[in-house]
Amino acid sequence: MDFAFTDEQVMIGETAKAFFGEHACSERTRKAMAVDGLDRDLWQGFCADLGLAGIGLPELYGGAGLGMVEFALVAEAAGAQVAALPLLGLATAARAIAAGGSEAQKMEWLPKLASGRCVAACEGMPKADYTGGKLSGTFDLVTHGAVADVFVFVVPGNAWIVRADAPGVSVRRHTTMDQTRPLAKVTLDQASAEPLADVERAINAVHSGGWICLAAEALGGAQAALDRTVAYAKERVQFGRAIGSFQAYKHRLADMLIEIEQARSAVYWAACAVDEDSDEALLALHAAKSFCADTFFMCAGNMIQLHGGIGFTWEHDAHLFFKRARSIQTMLGDGNFHRERVAAMVLGEAA
Repeated sequence: MDFAFTDEQVMIGETAKAFFGEHACSERTRKAMAVDGLDRDLWQGFCADLGLAGIGLPELYGGAGLGMVEFALVAEAAGAQVAALPLLGLATAARAIAAGGSEAQKMEWLPKLASGRCVAACEGMPKADYTGGKLSGTFDLVTHGAVADVFVFVVPGNAWIVRADAPGVSVRRHTTMDQTRPLAKVTLDQASAEPLADVERAINAVHSGGWICLAAEALGGAQAALDRTVAYAKERVQFGRAIGSFQAYKHRLADMLIEIEQARSAVYWAACAVDEDSDEALLALHAAKSFCADTFFMCAGNMIQLHGGIGFTWEHDAHLFFKRARSIQTMLGDGNFHRERVAAMVLGEAA
């Protein structure tokens, strides 16, 4: 497996980093938080101007036909700014339709998702009632569910597409800790639902896309937390010297850097493994999600502590990173869930 980025991948990463660095400013993110958690101007630029919404979707349906490495580069750049965008829906719902949808479903939805004309969301639950083309059930934690145009709902052995405006669909926003990625409760009461043609491929796409998206966002957020803290350490003076010159402070920064570099390897190992359909893919995915989420949480916590009093204020952005880190830890399986699966796979091989 080759971990070196191609020239094209380097360009994609640099373009995404420059775009989010210029446009995903704190002021715009906070405005989106106060409404529905979606920065529509940023979303328009992301989709229409750069064409990044379709980066992981087939060219036949308006996408760029690229893989999870390229998607991870974009997600990492978005995570560095805690961008208020529905990237997780692209990584899960859109990829589920691309992988497991019928030709008609792909033709109907993928061009809309690749262009940004539609927002997708995805959620799974242990069970739902599907009879005669009608789906009933409650999906409690749908990311960006209040702004979605289409849902992909998953239960063990089944997956469906549901239009947000279909009769029998009701959506109620939750009050959430991470307002940059709001959650909603979606209740279905005999709502029209289209089964995906290849359920196994669709569910696999949801898992791999979602875990890589969250891991890459966590990597970007952790790196940004370190970069911002290093910048502060050079500016803040105590006892006649920059606080970054104190050994205890430097030790904390060094610990952050070590964890981040390991997280970077984990993310792109997982993305490469998925793109190459490697036998290691599932192991890499579980390892990346658990390790990167915990790394981000540690770095975001250190960011607050090492900024001192200002790090605890609403005006400073540290709390945005901390809240995003905490939400990523719990989404699509917490650290214990993923580590148990890593242990089972590794110990199973050893046995």
